[in-house]
Amino acid sequence: MDAPVCARIIGPFPNQLGVSMAAIKVLVVDDDLNIQRVLVFTLKQEGYEVHVASDGQAGVEMAAAIGPDLVLMDVTMPVLDGYAATQQIRAAETDGRRVPIIMLTAEADVEQRVKGLRAGADDDIVKPFHPLELMARIKALLARGGTAVGPVAAARSTLGRLMTFYGAKGGVGTTTIAINTAIALAKRHQRRVALFDANLQFGDMRVFLDLSLDSSSVVNAVSEPDLDGDLLRKLMVTHHAGIDLLLAPPNPEQGDIVAERQKSDPGSVANILGLLRAAYDYTLVDTSRTIDDFTLQVFDESDVIFVIMTADLSCLKNVRLALETMDSLGFERTKVRLVLNRSNAYTGINVDNAESALGRRIDHQVINEYRGAISALNSGEPFMSARPDTPLGQSVSKFADAVDASFASAGAVPARG
Repeated sequence: MDAPVCARIIGPFPNQLGVSMAAIKVLVVDDDLNIQRVLVFTLKQEGYEVHVASDGQAGVEMAAAIGPDLVLMDVTMPVLDGYAATQQIRAAETDGRRVPIIMLTAEADVEQRVKGLRAGADDDIVKPFHPLELMARIKALLARGGTAVGPVAAARSTLGRLMTFYGAKGGVGTTTIAINTAIALAKRHQRRVALFDANLQFGDMRVFLDLSLDSSSVVNAVSEPDLDGDLLRKLMVTHHAGIDLLLAPPNPEQGDIVAERQKSDPGSVANILGLLRAAYDYTLVDTSRTIDDFTLQVFDESDVIFVIMTADLSCLKNVRLALETMDSLGFERTKVRLVLNRSNAYTGINVDNAESALGRRIDHQVINEYRGAISALNSGEPFMSARPDTPLGQSVSKFADAVDASFASAGAVPARG
């Protein structure tokens, strides 16, 4: 396709579900014909109406003429680069309308990403990219803006539930359960879900989800003096499984920056958690094992604390100490729930023994399937995304179903500390 400076590819086309999406217009601004072809094909397969401009100035003019619902903007182009074009599109917006813009960058560079965000972009994706990741980012941005992306419009109020996953011992699977529960809530219940990796020193979500070290993190969020919902969403990383992530710092030194910021201004962390509540149905927070000031603030802000455990003496001892600490801090018992991971693994201690030792019942159980879990970790693809129908996936689905059922109806939120 030898595209002219401006070209129009007519829609509508039915998407793979057979749902007409005629009203959703995407403007592609890129001078690379190969990228144009890939984007046009991918977007048409999903049912979008696609328009193409081959340089930044043409993109600005076409945005004014057609009023797109979303713009895919390349960074390096002739006549006008993507940063300047984005600034001009933003400057021309009136009546409070803000078109979502995704920057197409050539490398995962933090400075380039920040430059795009400051120019007015809402998100960015590094070329070459997987079509599934691109579509996940597009649909997430359209949903945030209230644009219908399927048979049901995404514009609705959020449930705004905040839950913390706390492991009283290392290696009990806390991060694995948090990630896969988030995916189950997004896929099975069509909830808007955020994951916050609040293990400031040694967060694992970058590794477990095969994400770049250059991705933005909570460090960027606490460093913004005027953080609002729009800016926070720009700092979130969208995973192709349909969830957004606020990542932990990439190294312990930057983790110290967040911890010191929390000590000097606890309101900065409260603001982040409040903004997440406002934007998502569920925010799942994965914390470190250390009960410090930062973790205690997350506990206090949460609707529920899931204590992840296994049935061994060392873990039971730690869980008991953690429960005693939470009792002494005044947390309601209904706010703290026990999740027994690897429940079918033979340890010599059964559920009844564990409940007797702790003096309280275990609320949820997730089965043991070590090979499936470790294979997912090593591949960087969560089992709820790659193989949700395995026994382990079904067990986590059951847990996610119970979580959603307990929160979805009005008035079902546990008492906050």
